[in-house]
Amino acid sequence: MSKTPTATPAQDALPVAEFENALGELEGLVARMETGELSLDDSLGNFERGIALYRQCQRALDQADLKVRQLLDAADPDSAVAFDPDA
Repeated sequence: MSKTPTATPAQDALPVAEFENALGELEGLVARMETGELSLDDSLGNFERGIALYRQCQRALDQADLKVRQLLDAADPDSAVAFDPDA
């Protein structure tokens, strides 16, 4: 009989840590760009990286929102299913 693997606390925390790291990097990029001391080329590179980080953060927030809505479905609590971030 095969036992399905369960997520460990470290696995559960990984997306949160990735979100926090991406958000921290994004905040640093914004702070550097706000100084106005970067060249145009550096500013464009930072902007491009910032957009990628923003999208990464938004995906993580969307997944968290979906998970919360799945867990708190008051209309049909028995319908709760395991969260699949790829769904």
